[in-house]
Amino acid sequence: MVMDAARSIFRPEFMNRVDEYIVFQPLDHDQINSIVRLQLGRVQQRISDRKITLKVSDAAIELLGNLGYDPNYGARPVKRVIQQYVENELAKGILRGEFKDEDTVLVDTEVTAFSNGQLPQPKLVFRRVDSSSDTAAAESEEAFSQTL
Repeated sequence: MVMDAARSIFRPEFMNRVDEYIVFQPLDHDQINSIVRLQLGRVQQRISDRKITLKVSDAAIELLGNLGYDPNYGARPVKRVIQQYVENELAKGILRGEFKDEDTVLVDTEVTAFSNGQLPQPKLVFRRVDSSSDTAAAESEEAFSQTL
C-alpha cells in the first residue's frame, strides 16, 4: 500500500535508485518519554565531573516529552527542548551558585496560575536537596522517582 502510493508520486527512475524502503510509525507517548530519559541521562553524564546528581520527576519528564514532540518531526526537537529548559537553567543555577559540586538537583513541575483568565501552565522548577535536612530530603526523594 505504501509502495503503491510512492510509485504514484515518484518516477520509476527515482524508485529504481532506492535500495530499501523503511516505513516509520509515529512514536507513542511512552517512546517519547524514553527518549527524554535517554537525553537527560546524557546531561547527567556531562555534569558528573562536578558530581552533581540530577533527579527528575515523572511530571517533568511528561512536560519535556510534550514540549519536545512534534507530529511532523517526531522526537527530533527533544534534544533542543532539553537544552533550552534543562541544560541552560541548570547552567544558570551553577553560575549563580545555587548548585554546587556534589549537590543533588531535583527537577519537577510547578503549575503557575494566572489571574487574567489564562489556563494554568506547568513549568520546570529546579531545587537543590539540602543534605543537612534529612527529613526534607527524604520527602523530596519520595516525590522524585527518576534518578538519572
